[in-house]
Amino acid sequence: MESTINIKPSFAKKWFVIYTRPRWEKKVDRLLQEQGFESFCPVRNVENQWADRKKIVSLPLFTGYVFVKIDEREGYKIRYTLGVLNFINYMGKPAMVRDSEIDKLKHIMDTYNDVDVVSLTGVSKGDRVRISNGLFHNQEGEVIQIQGKHVLMSFDHLDCALVTRVPLSNLTLTVNTQQHYV
Repeated sequence: MESTINIKPSFAKKWFVIYTRPRWEKKVDRLLQEQGFESFCPVRNVENQWADRKKIVSLPLFTGYVFVKIDEREGYKIRYTLGVLNFINYMGKPAMVRDSEIDKLKHIMDTYNDVDVVSLTGVSKGDRVRISNGLFHNQEGEVIQIQGKHVLMSFDHLDCALVTRVPLSNLTLTVNTQQHYV
């Protein structure tokens, strides 16, 4: 008796991450939805100031990325959408995101107003940094503690122990120029 096992590929819809042209995230999101796809581009509201006015603008939370829920057969339609560059790949295949992760992200975006993505790579406790913008412009100091997207730092060449809270976006790492003698 011969037994054959037929394995059918799963065509369930899953969330994928696509990479877009610069500053096309919201437009790609709209174009995908107009084609009937479920897509998600989380945005945050930021107050921008120009010389003559201030305005609240919506910026993508993840620059250059949009999430789309499709089955694997629809990938070619996504790639041909204006503004889409490609899928983000992991181990040679398009990267998938769990439904629960997208649901959490949607919940966070609906619940909180001040969500922002901050890269902590390169900044850690004890690092020497220089402030690139703000009240203490060009001052150097040492990172004491990282608190979310702000840093507590101390300035040691002001002849006092002054501690301030500085946004990560206003910091640049400095190279320790002191010579160490043994």
